Amino acid sequence: MPAPPDEFAWIDLIRPLTRADPRALDLLDDVAIVPGRNGFELVVSADAMVEGVHFLADERPAIIAKRLLRTSLSDLAAKAAKPFGYFLTTAWPEGRPMGWKTAFAEGLREDGDEFGVALLGGDTVATGGPLVLSATVLGWARAGAAVLRSGARVGDRLIVCGVIGDGLLGLRAARGEIADPGGRLAAHYRTPRPWLALREPLGRYARAAADVSDGLLADAGHIAKASKVKALIRLEALPLSIGAAAWLSEEEDEAHARRDLASGGDDYAIVCAVSPEDEEAFRTAAMSAGAPVATVGDLIEGQGVETTFHGGQIHGGSLGWAH
Repeated sequence: MPAPPDEFAWIDLIRPLTRADPRALDLLDDVAIVPGRNGFELVVSADAMVEGVHFLADERPAIIAKRLLRTSLSDLAAKAAKPFGYFLTTAWPEGRPMGWKTAFAEGLREDGDEFGVALLGGDTVATGGPLVLSATVLGWARAGAAVLRSGARVGDRLIVCGVIGDGLLGLRAARGEIADPGGRLAAHYRTPRPWLALREPLGRYARAAADVSDGLLADAGHIAKASKVKALIRLEALPLSIGAAAWLSEEEDEAHARRDLASGGDDYAIVCAVSPEDEEAFRTAAMSAGAPVATVGDLIEGQGVETTFHGGQIHGGSLGWAH
């Protein structure tokens, strides 16, 4: 079936997003060609977003584009990989105007320039449903050095780089459900920053890592499951922003409020396992890279996730977002 005319208009619009990268073949072919790189491995991650589920239905198109790319790059950050390109798939609702698409492309251009990633290809289709977007990001990690979820050991420290809770509270703020002086919580939800600056500290010291997309408890649980250990998380140790701390101060049940923050998701911090011997060196290196750093627990014998607050067990519902 021949492509509709607006598909070619869209491809013409986004051609500058390739940043003249020769691997993209100027978007004139159905493929991209990515040559191998001696001493490195290709790290690939794919993410999808649905309008009204992963971003607000009335969100600005440039913000949606930035959120799509940044949340995808966060996966590479957790692997200690350096991103270089991405593939984009768009399922446009019928009648989506070209002006909206132009603003969306501008958001991609801005973040492509900021993070040094080029559009390499993808696909575009029409749909009778909501807008659906997918980004597949590619990066290089030194051969054998990508930080997986499966390398943690009993006795390792669980360390968070970034803050916890701003994703959950930011969504509430974006919906107008809670106060957000200065708009920082909503901004964190809308355009989180991937911790690409942690590539060297993670690659040198972390035994396992994940980005906190589903929630700290869920993502620490992913590490625990892959590594066949148990995650013990001390809720009093959560790293909080000023906005999250202000919200918490108004809550009557601090323990369960902290657990809610730890299971809310959309934080895009990094949770990692580091040996006790390397803890201080990792903390120093991560803080030098600009990240807030907090040791939030340990990996112990067993399975699953246990949460405590000043020594007492805290039980709750879901560990985080379930897709």
